[in-house]
Amino acid sequence: MKKIIGKEVKIGVAFIVALGILIYGLNYLKGVDIFNPSKYVYVKYNNINGLIKSSPVYADGFRVGTVSDIIYDYDNPGNIIVQVELDDEVRIPKGSYAELRTEMLGGVTMHILLSNNMRESYNVGDTIPGVLNNGIMDVLATDFVPQIERMMPKLDSILASVNKLLADERINSMLANADNTMANLSHASASLRGMMDKDIPDAMRKLNDIEDNVVVITDNLAGIDYEATINSVNQTLAEVKSFTSKLNSKDNTIGLLLNDSSMYNNLNSTFENASNLLYDLKAHPKRYVHFSLFGKKE
Repeated sequence: MKKIIGKEVKIGVAFIVALGILIYGLNYLKGVDIFNPSKYVYVKYNNINGLIKSSPVYADGFRVGTVSDIIYDYDNPGNIIVQVELDDEVRIPKGSYAELRTEMLGGVTMHILLSNNMRESYNVGDTIPGVLNNGIMDVLATDFVPQIERMMPKLDSILASVNKLLADERINSMLANADNTMANLSHASASLRGMMDKDIPDAMRKLNDIEDNVVVITDNLAGIDYEATINSVNQTLAEVKSFTSKLNSKDNTIGLLLNDSSMYNNLNSTFENASNLLYDLKAHPKRYVHFSLFGKKE
């Protein structure tokens, strides 16, 4: 009998210990430490926007508590009481409020915005005001979505116009021409690239050669004795001027020939008489030349 009672006691103690471990584990997963007594406050909302139990509570970005319970006030519909378990060291000044923020991925967190009141603070079990801040989702729902709804008819009209425009064959022709233009531009770009790779370097080398030749010519020009050259040119011009003066003067034969007409006429007459004499000599040679073996003479 004693052995049976001992086994039952052992089973009961083991069950109680296991139950305690289970309760502690569940509370630990919820963020509740049953061995560390905490203080509670309540937050009143009209809409918790999907807040759940065991959600973390932050103050200045630091986790200071956990949502331990959510109670809906059926006697006063529209009021929701959220029980928040806070760390013992947390002090909430009066004038503070708890804000629910909707994250980008849809989660909801509670943030206690502490006031600067250093004299008064909330006690355990007090109710602090709560506000709802949907963040960017609220902005989208209140501002952006109505504008989109107003723009939808215009968008439908624009899309209909675009579809009609795209169905026009001229647009297809324009697109085909644009394709041809792009192909030509691509070919021109390739030609220009080839020119830049081959012709431009050749031209630059030729320019460099020309520049070198210009430098050589410049050096040669720099070595010329311009004074002696100019003096020689002046002397040559003076001699030409003297020769021209003699040609214009009647003091020499060439000047007389060029300036005295009587000398020209005499020479012309002489040439004419000589021509006549030669003509007569050719026509009557016996008048001027006689040859006979017997010495007969007419």
